[in-house]
Amino acid sequence: MPPRKRTRPALGFLCCFGSSEPPEINLKDSVPLQLLEFSAPMPPEEELHARFSELVDELDLTDKNREAMFALPAEKKWQIYCSKKKEQEDPNKLATSWPDYYIDRINSMAAMQTLFAFDEEEMEMRNKVVEDLKTALRTQPMRFVTRFIELDGLTCLLNFLKSMDYETSESRIHTSIIGCIKALMNNSQGRAHVLAHPQSINTISQSLRQDNIKTKVAVLEILGAVCLVPDGHKKVLQAMAHYQKYAAERTRFQTLLNELDRSTGRYRDEVNLKTAIMSFINAVLNAGAGEDNLEFRLHLRYEFLMLGIQPVIDKLRGHENATLDRHLDFFEMVRNEDDCELAKRFDITHVDTKSASQMFELIKKKLSHTDAYPHLLSILQHCLQMPYKRGAGGIQQWQLLDRILQQIVLQDDKGEDPDVSPLDNFNVKNIIRMLVNENEVKQWRDQAEKFRKDHAELMARLERKERECDTKTQEKEEMMKTLNKMKDKLQREGVELRSAREQVIDLSSRISDFSNGSVSFPPPPPPPGGPMAPPPPPMMGGFPPPPPPLPFSSPPPPPPPPPPGGPPPPPGAPPIFTGAPPPPGPASFSSSSSTSTRTKSIPQPSHPLKSFNWAKLGENKITGTIWHDIDDLRAFKVLDLKEIEKMFSAYQRQQELLTNQSFKQKEMGSMDDLYLSSRKVKELSVIDGRRAQNCVILLSKLKMSNEEIKRAILEMDEREELAKDMLEQLLKFVPEKSDIDLLEEHKHELERMARADRFLFEMSRIDHYQQRLQSLFFKKKFAERLAETKPKVEAILHASREVIRSKRLTQILEVVLAFGNFLNKGQRGNAYGFKVSSLNKIADTKSSIDRNITMLHYLIMIFEKNYPETLNVQQDLLTVPEAAKVNLAELEKEVYSIKSGLKALEAELQYQQSRVRDRGDKFVPVVSDFITVASFSFSELEDQLNEAKEKFVKSLKHFGEEQGRMQPDEFFGIFDTFLQSFNEARQDLENMQRRKEEEERRARMEAMLKEQREREKRAKKSGGSVSEEVGEFDDLVSALRSGEVFDKDLSKLKRNRKRSVNQLVESGGRERPITKVNY
Repeated sequence: MPPRKRTRPALGFLCCFGSSEPPEINLKDSVPLQLLEFSAPMPPEEELHARFSELVDELDLTDKNREAMFALPAEKKWQIYCSKKKEQEDPNKLATSWPDYYIDRINSMAAMQTLFAFDEEEMEMRNKVVEDLKTALRTQPMRFVTRFIELDGLTCLLNFLKSMDYETSESRIHTSIIGCIKALMNNSQGRAHVLAHPQSINTISQSLRQDNIKTKVAVLEILGAVCLVPDGHKKVLQAMAHYQKYAAERTRFQTLLNELDRSTGRYRDEVNLKTAIMSFINAVLNAGAGEDNLEFRLHLRYEFLMLGIQPVIDKLRGHENATLDRHLDFFEMVRNEDDCELAKRFDITHVDTKSASQMFELIKKKLSHTDAYPHLLSILQHCLQMPYKRGAGGIQQWQLLDRILQQIVLQDDKGEDPDVSPLDNFNVKNIIRMLVNENEVKQWRDQAEKFRKDHAELMARLERKERECDTKTQEKEEMMKTLNKMKDKLQREGVELRSAREQVIDLSSRISDFSNGSVSFPPPPPPPGGPMAPPPPPMMGGFPPPPPPLPFSSPPPPPPPPPPGGPPPPPGAPPIFTGAPPPPGPASFSSSSSTSTRTKSIPQPSHPLKSFNWAKLGENKITGTIWHDIDDLRAFKVLDLKEIEKMFSAYQRQQELLTNQSFKQKEMGSMDDLYLSSRKVKELSVIDGRRAQNCVILLSKLKMSNEEIKRAILEMDEREELAKDMLEQLLKFVPEKSDIDLLEEHKHELERMARADRFLFEMSRIDHYQQRLQSLFFKKKFAERLAETKPKVEAILHASREVIRSKRLTQILEVVLAFGNFLNKGQRGNAYGFKVSSLNKIADTKSSIDRNITMLHYLIMIFEKNYPETLNVQQDLLTVPEAAKVNLAELEKEVYSIKSGLKALEAELQYQQSRVRDRGDKFVPVVSDFITVASFSFSELEDQLNEAKEKFVKSLKHFGEEQGRMQPDEFFGIFDTFLQSFNEARQDLENMQRRKEEEERRARMEAMLKEQREREKRAKKSGGSVSEEVGEFDDLVSALRSGEVFDKDLSKLKRNRKRSVNQLVESGGRERPITKVNY
């Protein structure tokens, strides 16, 4: 049967780089259209049409976009025409609107990047030049592109790509240069110029070596689109072979498979890159020769399979991304189809290409009793004589045989190879000499390893710098927020202060009138913000008392400075909650007889049931709690009591046991080895040897001289030279009194002192060195400690509010109470509430019918049927998991520690203010500003902690728990554990339902496949032609990015290829929105 070529309508290559929708018309002009003043009145319609046609012709638009332009109103056409003409006539824009300007700028950038290091602002300016060129190539008239090509602008861009340094190659400039080439290819003339350039595609492919994900995605999209252009597919394969040598790959496509398997931890960028790689792989496999050549597709796919793409595809399923899954589904769909077509050649259902024995049996069966069979035997006989041991070129000889067979299979009748020719000739000695050149391979590997190490070191340095910048930015933002809050608070207190002063003056005048015998007067109203304090006694001379001091106007007398060892440790943590127990509620004053007579009409089961092991609350503890408003009798009207009796009967029945598998992941860590080298010098050292050695190690890590360290401490490290961890280490090497005495005796021998001795001596000359160091360390750690403490306080506060306000939780408790009262008849039943700890015992009660079904599973079934809203209870308790991790005692201890540190800092500030400052000493101004901001931030934290403790006490009372018996981590941990069990039980039920649906779907698929095979058999017997519906790839290029054409919803895929048997293919819906990847 002659091969049938797969046909599809010709696609304009312009659609490869954008959506199928008409592009938005953007005018490169800073003046908005609605503000343009027409330089001349609008001409008649015919003349306007002629002028506008000339403008549209210059833009080189497609027919569809031309129609969109001509469909605009006449006023809009005249606006566009005037704005373009104004732009062309503007002398200020002539320099930047002509390609000569951009080419000169890019050439100068390429020359300077090897000579100078650019800062961030200059890098941004360079990137803007490239971005402007990209915009101009897309929006300027056709003569701009023609002039750019005539000036060899493409070579300018390619030379820039070749000459980039490392910093530029990892920057946005690299991505923008690739974008310029892509913009040039959007134009028909520019596209032809790029494809005609001998090195353009190869140079573009070299950008795959960079770590910038956006650059890689842009390159892969260009290469994937070029695969669809006539003669472009082979250019891409040649570019990948070129990249194999450029990147020292062991095999072609190795880097792509490594990137496909590698995890970066950044979900969006990772999915975009893996989607681009899969779309490129699908384009390489199915475009060009892959459209109608089964042998080529199998050959190229074997190359990917040998690199291990199949387990990587299985791993990529875990991303659960719809676009990526479409590409994966298309790859596997085409692979299965090709495998079936290959199997039909041997009249079997499947060829196991991993099994050497099966493949040999198939070849033997196919060639038996043919003229080719003796040649097969001859090949096998000579293969027996091939070397099988390593060395002596044995592996390379087998590799040579493999490549010869590849070229024999792929080479067409004209002697042309659809893939890059694996062999230029068949000179065995030259080829083996080339393949066994292990020294060159080893050199490439060593070079690659060196580059990897350098890259890792540079990345580590870059990450450190980025962390420092982020810390500075965060500190600045926090300080601005705090200052704004202080400003608002001061304004409020100022208003209250003025009001209080006016009232004091008024009271003083009244008191004066009263002392003169005036009539009594009513008491004044209280001031805003709280009740007024009793009026002060009249002052001598009738003067009013002085107003209260402003906040932060003058601090109270500080305590004495702390001893050299630092501030004293805080005393033991105070009790979490203090005060007398709450007064009894109104119900406690009622008579006990009324309580005892109150009973519940709870339905009784017909036979014994399994018990729910709860901790029941008595009726006398119900008043004022959540249980007072819960009525479980309402739930009994909804519950199916017979079903409950059947499910939780005390009599055991036959059950089905399922085994659950748990997977454990082991985390492996690594430790860096610390080593040091020391040299023996005749130096004076009076410090303990071990201590001196550790001090020298610390100073070597600091990489600062003693003078620089001293200056940084006096300036309170305004230049951010001392890291927090280094300050913490410096505190371990504060000169002690014994050290200072010994060093003073030898101060005349300063030049002979060892490094550690000299450092301690010079630091001892700084007044209050230890207190300064402690103050600096506290200042640097304050924001971090506050940021760690505040979320814990907020977690307790918000969680306390959530458990009280949640209506879904109340509904769950009501149903559980009814359920438990029905199960626990007798002494354990008739409950009005239960302790919250009982929630986590629900899962302990198992069904009598199926032990995999617990009471919790059954409750969720009830909620899904009767109370579906309660299934979203976790949305009401969002901060409960965080609150369950907070230890209140440790939290209060940390807050007290911060408070003590602030007091010690204020004491040191008072001491420094009382002495004459040395030159360069900035302790007083820096610490004064810091204390002003820090005190306000800490007072907010302290108020918030007190509020959180009050709310927590209310939440305990709300659920009938005793106040001092439970801490927040225990209380909220109960709810957190219940929510986790709740979600796990829901997941179990969903898995059961999914397994059931999967079995049903598999049965339907088997029935459909069986029916299809019957139809094919009947069609073959009847000899009739089968009508075909062609699902053509009319928009494959633009859909490469989104995977629209590889949509997994396609039930079948029609491929017009060289086949021996016609197949019926039904194509599914194809019109889907295309998701663009911006770069």
